[in-house]
Amino acid sequence: MCGIFGYVGSKNYSEIVLAGLRRLEYRGYDSTGLATISNASLKIIKDKGKVNNLSALVSKENIKSNIAISHTRWATHGEPNKINAHPHAAGNLAIVHNGIIENYQELKKFLSSKGVLFKSETDSEVLAQLINYHYSNQSPLEIAVMQALKEVSGTYGIAVLSTDDPEKIIAAKKGAPLIIGVGDGESFVASDTTAIISHTRDVIYLKDNEVAILKKNSLRITNLDDETKKGEMTRIDIELSSIEKKGFDHFMLKEIFEQPESIQNTYRGRIDVEEGNIKLDGLNLSNEDIKKTKRIVIVACGTSWHAAMVGEYIIENLAGIPVEVDYASEFTYRNCIIEENTLVFAISQSGETADTLNALKEAKQKGAKCYGIVNVVGSAISRETLGGIYLHAGPEIGVASTKSFTSQVTALFLIAILIGRKHLISKSMAVDLLTELKNIPEKIKTLLDTSKYSRLVKTYFNAQNALYLGRGYNFPVALEGALKLKEISYIHAEGYPAAEMKHGPIALIDKNIPVVVLATNSQTYQKVISNIREVRSRKGKVIAIASEGDQNIKEFCDEIIYVPKTIEPLSPLLNTIPLQLMAYYAAIERGYNVDQPRNLAKSVTVE
Repeated sequence: MCGIFGYVGSKNYSEIVLAGLRRLEYRGYDSTGLATISNASLKIIKDKGKVNNLSALVSKENIKSNIAISHTRWATHGEPNKINAHPHAAGNLAIVHNGIIENYQELKKFLSSKGVLFKSETDSEVLAQLINYHYSNQSPLEIAVMQALKEVSGTYGIAVLSTDDPEKIIAAKKGAPLIIGVGDGESFVASDTTAIISHTRDVIYLKDNEVAILKKNSLRITNLDDETKKGEMTRIDIELSSIEKKGFDHFMLKEIFEQPESIQNTYRGRIDVEEGNIKLDGLNLSNEDIKKTKRIVIVACGTSWHAAMVGEYIIENLAGIPVEVDYASEFTYRNCIIEENTLVFAISQSGETADTLNALKEAKQKGAKCYGIVNVVGSAISRETLGGIYLHAGPEIGVASTKSFTSQVTALFLIAILIGRKHLISKSMAVDLLTELKNIPEKIKTLLDTSKYSRLVKTYFNAQNALYLGRGYNFPVALEGALKLKEISYIHAEGYPAAEMKHGPIALIDKNIPVVVLATNSQTYQKVISNIREVRSRKGKVIAIASEGDQNIKEFCDEIIYVPKTIEPLSPLLNTIPLQLMAYYAAIERGYNVDQPRNLAKSVTVE
């Protein structure tokens, strides 16, 4: 993985392709490259590093062509270097590839026996050589691609071109996202819509095992048996301005500031405050289904897993339904019993997370009713489920998720009330809950004064380690805060239930370690104060997130960030904002690339 962009049309490729790659930079990568055809010759330009490096190389070459495929690579097989960078060539063709070819070693052994020599360490070059093996037997390019893909195990999103047919790109997908853009006398292929929307809003989301044959004035979609399929055209409604920084220094900061709006977008049109009702038509759950629900299983990864854990507390406490949250990457290795009247929810910002998709498919095989909570319309999870909730949070470009987390928690809060109204929640209680939900966006705005965070991290976050503590609803928020700090500032941080500190982590406490404690009003407040005192008695530096008006906590803490009061189930939506900003300014203070942290990718489409 990570990003694919291809173009065929009447215009010169270079500006279009380089701009497309820049739109994909947010996904995270370590090398980049492109392949084009000029004067019947295959030209490949690639190297380790960023798109700006590639742009300089392209300018130097000054090639004129109306077709190209390109790639930003996040290394899986082989270290990041020029040789392992994409595209990979074989004979007269070149390929860019996202995903993992699981049987590449067997294929490589077979091809080596046929005299094929390999230059790179990648599984992707093996696929290129396999396609060329079939292509050299005089098959049309698309047929050679289909034959090769039938022999492949694993996941792929690919784009292929050849000098033998210099006005055609072949694209295919299984597991890794791939989108076809249909323009006026031009066609595009990309890993996501952000790379396409400045050229066309008419797209087709390729399905697994589909192949697209792109020319500037035509498009044909087939399966692997060359049987024509009817691609479903979708009109993208994303505004181009939504993927620009709009004056912010980084996308992450912009997205933190967008949370009042993104939370509103998640609940807008879905709540009836006066009646205390929730309308989630996209779930496709009847009243009878809701009444019969006895258990919920949620599968997710990373930040989405933390949101799921918050949802576990919310749904169990408000709706009285047992909830089980699983790492999607581990779900397939357990024999999770799916009982009757169990609902399975898969949560993923991109809707393409490989581990979450696999967990979803495992649950479906066991007969579960499966639903999705995703941000990207038309994504794989949305197509694999019976129904779901689109977050409508808008594009999230920063690799470290921020607004998707709060939108996911908001969606889970709506699910809790929807189910709870059939079980435990009265109309008056639902009215109170939804009234406070509508107050949350304005309360978040009061937390966006960034001056305090810059000073705070300069004082406390020149450490190598940090500890985050919380209880109840805010234990998962502690996990999320620690994850954010790790992701972008590279400070080692751990999140723990506050009571668990005594069972090991307290050994880390000394005067050099900052300890962030979520200590807002809750039923566990006094216990959290006790945990703070335990840290202070060992000379730890305590930064508390506390409720406005709490004067009692001052004597126990080195720093306090006050947040507006709210009901406990909604406290994670407020308490996470300071943690996001602390992580952001810690990374800035240490001079790191906030939007593209090292080794990370935005959309994790490999296991």
